[in-house]
Amino acid sequence: MTESLREMAVGDNGRVVGFGDGGRSYRKKLLSMGLTPGVEFSVTRLAPMGDPVEIKVRGFSLSLRKDEADALLIERQEP
Repeated sequence: MTESLREMAVGDNGRVVGFGDGGRSYRKKLLSMGLTPGVEFSVTRLAPMGDPVEIKVRGFSLSLRKDEADALLIERQEP
């Protein structure tokens, strides 16, 4: 089942499974940042209002705004 990154909490792990239809403008940007289908990540921080969200992916920290995060289709992973 795919979810939104916005629904995840600090400490949750996930895997990118693809990109949503509405995220075409962000797709190239997200791919260049290493968010390719199959890559695993963990949520490390959330801003008080939920924007941006910081994830740990491929050994580095990456902050995403809500619009960018909504472009990702993710699957929650068990720790």
